[in-house]
Amino acid sequence: MATRREVLLDTSISVLGERGIHALTHRAVDTAAGLPAGSASNHFPTRDALLDAVVERFSARERANWEELAAKTYPRTPQELAQALAVFAQEATGPNRTLTLARYAILIEAGIHPSLRPQLLATGARVNTWVLNWLRFAGSTDPERDGPIIMNHWTGIVLHELAIPDPAFDPYPQIATLVASVIRPRATEVPS
Repeated sequence: MATRREVLLDTSISVLGERGIHALTHRAVDTAAGLPAGSASNHFPTRDALLDAVVERFSARERANWEELAAKTYPRTPQELAQALAVFAQEATGPNRTLTLARYAILIEAGIHPSLRPQLLATGARVNTWVLNWLRFAGSTDPERDGPIIMNHWTGIVLHELAIPDPAFDPYPQIATLVASVIRPRATEVPS
């Protein structure tokens, strides 16, 4: 069972993802959580303390999503990699839409509040490790080059879908084309 602190933080993520950074107030969190006024401020005395804790909780939830996907996904070809990234894009813009919107709001806020960056960088480093491994499994000979190209494009696809939702959203064709053009598979040995 979630603690009151976790309930407040998960509610904060929902407020952030559904209404934006300016809506994230102690009062809004208390109301959305159905808790007495002052509950959020008892745990997080300032807005900065609330935002810092939200980033920590958000990062933990996002890592858990990636860990779940990484635990059951072992792409062995560029096509399988593209399919895994397409599935994750659909989850990020569908069932995890609010969490993803919160991520983008937090990323923008980190541009203004550098204190938020370390936690975001730590989460990003773990995700990058999984992506680099996936690229290696899928045949990339230069995952450090290929990873940022593919993941920055993936981020753009997700952001565009969040901003302008398409009921027929299918990122696979675009991601497959990108992955096939970026990954340079290992050359097969030709017998002499």
